[in-house]
Amino acid sequence: SAWEEGVPPREVFVVDGTVKIAAKEGNKAIMIDPSPIVDANAQLGESASGDESITARAFASKKGRSYPRFGLSVHGNSGYRLIVNCAKKQIELIKNDETLKTAPFAWTTDTWTQLKLEAKEREAGKWLITCKVWAADAPEPAEAQISHADDKMKGLGKAAIWGTPFSEMPIYFDDIKIEAEGK
Repeated sequence: SAWEEGVPPREVFVVDGTVKIAAKEGNKAIMIDPSPIVDANAQLGESASGDESITARAFASKKGRSYPRFGLSVHGNSGYRLIVNCAKKQIELIKNDETLKTAPFAWTTDTWTQLKLEAKEREAGKWLITCKVWAADAPEPAEAQISHADDKMKGLGKAAIWGTPFSEMPIYFDDIKIEAEGK
């Protein structure tokens, strides 16, 4: 809320795309501008060297038959991404540009969607990645829609927001919370 509208502060490291601070429904939010239409992302917070989670709510819109794609990631640009693929009516768990798992999700345009991505080391070298997505005005699901085990992950890097505004409409992120184990 204290951030000025316009160029994001140093805490928001823009990797690709046009990212701004903008007003949305009386609050300030991080906005992915629809120009240019790229896989925009911005890293936030401190770099993790262990367990990391990110939660946020996102607001996106479709235009005609064009749908946005948006999500969150942990452990840097080559870490895990939770993406809401609105056109396919599903959520996707992606690593290194490979879709590992999907689950159905009925996204609604012009509403806030809540997202949660967690990567936790359950025992030495054995990680569990979990994903939840739900309507922001509904309770959080008890169970993750996607769970994935990984015994090769290093668990290093920053959390991030992602968005591809194929609909030529801005994508907003608000109420972002990151929990990361430090070095």
